[in-house]
Amino acid sequence: MAVDPSEPTTASQITTTKQISHPDGRVELRDFSGISESRYFNPELAPVPLEQRTWTTYNFFALWMGMAHNIPSYTLAASLIALGMDWVQAFMTITLGNLIVLVPMLLNSHAGTKYGIPFPVFARAFYGVRGANLVALLRAFIACAWFGIQTWVGGLALHVIVGKLVGGWWLTAPEVLGQKWTLWLCFLGFWVVQMLIIWRGMEAIRKFENWTAPLVSVGFLILLAYVAVKAGGFGPILSEPSKLGWGADFWKVFFPSLMGMIAFWSTLSLNMPDFTRFGGSQKKQVLGQVLGLPTTMSFIAIVAILTTSGSIALYGEAIWDPATLASRFDNPLVVVVALVALVLATISANLAANVVSPSYDFSNAFPRRITFAVGGLITGVIGVVIQPWRLISDPSIYIFAWLGFYGGLLASVAGVFIAGYWLLGKTRIELDALYMDGKGAYWFSGGWNWRAVVATLVGGVLAVGGAYGGPFPTDGLIPFLKPLYDYNWVVGLVGGLVTYLALSRTAPDRTNEGVIK
Repeated sequence: MAVDPSEPTTASQITTTKQISHPDGRVELRDFSGISESRYFNPELAPVPLEQRTWTTYNFFALWMGMAHNIPSYTLAASLIALGMDWVQAFMTITLGNLIVLVPMLLNSHAGTKYGIPFPVFARAFYGVRGANLVALLRAFIACAWFGIQTWVGGLALHVIVGKLVGGWWLTAPEVLGQKWTLWLCFLGFWVVQMLIIWRGMEAIRKFENWTAPLVSVGFLILLAYVAVKAGGFGPILSEPSKLGWGADFWKVFFPSLMGMIAFWSTLSLNMPDFTRFGGSQKKQVLGQVLGLPTTMSFIAIVAILTTSGSIALYGEAIWDPATLASRFDNPLVVVVALVALVLATISANLAANVVSPSYDFSNAFPRRITFAVGGLITGVIGVVIQPWRLISDPSIYIFAWLGFYGGLLASVAGVFIAGYWLLGKTRIELDALYMDGKGAYWFSGGWNWRAVVATLVGGVLAVGGAYGGPFPTDGLIPFLKPLYDYNWVVGLVGGLVTYLALSRTAPDRTNEGVIK
């Protein structure tokens, strides 16, 4: 990835002897000689040279289409119907959540495009060269769990497909470790296919996203069309009433559900620099994401909501898992075509959303030993060990415990990023200092910036200290913080941001606090 520093830079304005600022605002590091021997450097973590930043608006739109159109996105929307909302309430909750999370996502994406750096290297500017591993590994382990969830639901869909093709014995096979052995086989096969793709690197992922993006909507539309026809049109579906009404019962569910909707993409709101570092311009990445995230998630939301509402009209219950719903259908051709599209969609989403980030994160922790591909393999193994079938077994646990808890934790990190990059640093970063060992603006104290760590802990405790329900105590982990848990993402974001600002503004010399004057 190194670039010949002797190349002409007539269209560029040199700001330091190594860091070059281009007219469009993007910055690159043309000479790695001073940092290439650092133990915190490897070619995959290095700033992307300008000529390799080629992603277009369509690439980012296709990325979001591939990430959003998958079975967990479907179940996210469907679970709101299962919790008692009607289609209007569910659609409103999801759309609002995605518009809110888009804001920190675009704010953090800016650094990736401007400097060509991935998320864990960006984190070094605020947490320190070593301290960045704290948030990078936190994000990585959450991604591992999501990888496992996506792989499990993809394996479920594959299990139904094969069952429709080879006969009922496949679906009624003997159980091993609580699941049918045929399901374990589908899970393993799904896992292996993804590992083979990630082993080929980021370019293979980009190509896979591009050709699957236009196809992934097909499966969901087939499911919806089949249910609508069987239900006698959309009339019976749209007439399904809310079990919550619009009173106090609804608002008790709405706010924690909204936090869950935000948390669904709160991981990407941190690590989008992993993708935007390849952006051709700020305009291309912003436009691609603005067109991509809200529209694709709204589409999958309305399809999931209508289909799940239709399952109530047809079967008398809200079936929130599309594979389970499809298994009820009489027409095997409909089942196979729909679920094949869903399987492709889930592979596409899993690679982009849940493998890229931890691959970089694990590589950041041990740059000399772990490559991007090895990081992806580690992600896959942890994703199995974490037993994802338990996390997605119940819609209440899925939204209120899993999504809500990690969303609050990651929100405090987002607060630190926004405070440090936009409010204190004014988007300025010293690229070479991000890789220096034992010196530089981001070494702080022993490689750690205690202010960022304290801000993250304060924001995190405020956000999730009162966690209740599911695996948590009824009165909350910390009872007096229980009321805050229903607003965990907002509390975490504000708590981390305000605490970091307060601590950093009292620093005697902010040049060594990640703020370049």
